Amino acid sequence: MTQTIDPTNPIVQIAIACAVVVNFLLWMGIRASQKSAKLMEPLSYQITALGQRVQSLGDGQERLAGGLHHVSEAQTQSQTSMMEVLEKRLIEVQHHMTENLQGSARRTAHSLGELQQRLSAIDKAQENITKLSGNVLSLQDILSNKQTRGAFGEIQLNDIVTKALPSDSYTLQATLSNGRRADCLIHLPNPPGPIAVDSKFPLEPYEAIRSASSDRELNDAAKLLRAAIKKHIKDISEKYIIEGETAEGALMFLPSEAVYAELHANFPEIVREGFAARVWIVSPTTCMATLHTMRAILKDARMQEQAGAIRKELGLLYQDVNRLGSRVENLDRHFGMAAKDLSEIKISADKAGLRARRLDAFDFEELEHKKEDTPTSHIGDDI
Repeated sequence: MTQTIDPTNPIVQIAIACAVVVNFLLWMGIRASQKSAKLMEPLSYQITALGQRVQSLGDGQERLAGGLHHVSEAQTQSQTSMMEVLEKRLIEVQHHMTENLQGSARRTAHSLGELQQRLSAIDKAQENITKLSGNVLSLQDILSNKQTRGAFGEIQLNDIVTKALPSDSYTLQATLSNGRRADCLIHLPNPPGPIAVDSKFPLEPYEAIRSASSDRELNDAAKLLRAAIKKHIKDISEKYIIEGETAEGALMFLPSEAVYAELHANFPEIVREGFAARVWIVSPTTCMATLHTMRAILKDARMQEQAGAIRKELGLLYQDVNRLGSRVENLDRHFGMAAKDLSEIKISADKAGLRARRLDAFDFEELEHKKEDTPTSHIGDDI
């Protein structure tokens, strides 16, 4: 490879300067050639050494240039490798960042979806709470009025009765002979007879007991509840228990389990007074159980009513079975006679066949001998 000498290089400049000096000295030596040869020999020696030194400097410059070239190539390769490593690392980092961003986006979208569902559920629950609040307010409005509260109790009683009893076993808003109208009249057989059910809802005294803040208020509220229940028991006993028309007792329906529990827990004497007046206090739960018991009574009574018809049908069935047995015996007798006739017909057919075979063989003598040997035959045998 050809090496280009850089004139700006200090070494080259020194070499050039040396060459100029050499040339000058040579010129001076030529002029001084006439001088003593002894003086020229050391100068020539110095010039030769100086040339060798210059040549060494040139060779060093070439080696230095080659080293610089190798260093430049190594640096270029190192930079290229570093760039490739950096580019690969950047691609990996970008890939990881893309995956992380996509995963974060998916998780965020999923979280947002779940959040949206929960918000929808919360909205629905809020709507239900709002509706429930409205229903509670409506129920409070209903229960705050005696007439609407009575209608509420009647509706609840009607719902329980229609679910527990057959439709033909009760009458709603039944009018009795005394002109009184019971909320429900259950048609039980005698005994005990039809039982009247009337709905009562003493809400104000019960709420007064619940809201009492002192013993005096509690005692006053208890007196109100006791008086209200006694009045209801008396009214039901006088209006809905009629001798010869209804059962000897009636039911007072309380459409509130809380009021029913309060009576049995803290006013047992009122319950006993109802028993004495033959007025049984029931709640929605105990009323359903009582009606199921009445349903069993109605079922048993209807089975007893149908017992006569069942016995009559059993008698007719017995006659039909006897008649069938007689007809089977007659049929069996006819089959026996027919079997005997078939047997006799078979005997006559066998004899007729035997005679036909003998006639076909012209065996008249055997026929005569057979006729002589045969005793007097029955009429059926000569057929």
